[in-house]
Amino acid sequence: MPRKSPTRSVADESSAPGGAAAVDRALTLLAAFRPGDAALSLATLAERTRLYKSTVLRLLASLEHARLVERLPDGHYALGMEVARLHAIYAAHFSLDRVVLPVLRGLVERTGESAAYHVRQGQPPNQTRLCLYRVDSPQPVRDHLRAGDVLPLASGTGGRVLTAFGLGDAQQVLSQEDKVLCARIREQGYFAAVGDRLAEVAGISAPVTNAQGVVVAALTLTMPSHRYDARYVKDVLAAARQLSGTVG
Repeated sequence: MPRKSPTRSVADESSAPGGAAAVDRALTLLAAFRPGDAALSLATLAERTRLYKSTVLRLLASLEHARLVERLPDGHYALGMEVARLHAIYAAHFSLDRVVLPVLRGLVERTGESAAYHVRQGQPPNQTRLCLYRVDSPQPVRDHLRAGDVLPLASGTGGRVLTAFGLGDAQQVLSQEDKVLCARIREQGYFAAVGDRLAEVAGISAPVTNAQGVVVAALTLTMPSHRYDARYVKDVLAAARQLSGTVG
C-alpha cells in the first residue's frame, strides 16, 4: 500500500468537491510552474506540491503522455506543447467582460454599493484612468459614473491604487506626500477614503494583477460618504483576488 504522507499535499488542501483526487494532484503539478520557471526538477515539483517523488513520477507520466509536460534531456520537466495549444484557443475566445462583470455584480450583491473596474490610459505624465466596466448600486442614492468615463489618476481611490502600483516613470513626478501615501497603499494592499475625489463619495479600491503579477487595473467599490463601511474592504480584496491572474 502507498505510504501515507505525514503532511497534507497541496491537492489535499484544495481538492475539488466531488472531484477525482488523482486529477487534483496532477493539476497541482501544472500549477507548480511559476513565472520565470523554464523547467523544474523532480525534487522541486515534489517540494512545491508536497507529494512523494514516486507519486509525482506516476502523475508526470500521464501528463507527458498528454503532452502537457515535456521531459528534457537533463531530467528536468517543462510545460508541453499542449499547454500552448490550449492557451491559443482560450486567448482567441477570451472576453474581458465575461470575466470582470460577474465579479462586479457579485460585489454589488454582497455590499449593495456600486462597483467599477479602472485601467490606466495614456503615458506619463499625462496618464488618466478609464472606467472600463461599471455595475450600479440598486439603491436610489448613489454616485453616478458610467463605463467609458475618463477620470484623473491623481485622485479617487482607484486612481490612487493605479498610481501606487504604477511604473517607475509615473512615480518620479509625485510629490513627497504622494510618495508616502503610495508606499502606504502598497504596504496595506488597498486604499479606502472618504471624499478623496468628491466630498460626498467614499471608495475602496484594490489592485488587480495579470498572470505575471503586474497590476493592470483597480477594482473599486463606491458609495455615498454616509454609507461608508470599513467592513467592505474584505469584500473588495476578495473580488480583486478573484480577478487577479485572469486578466491581462
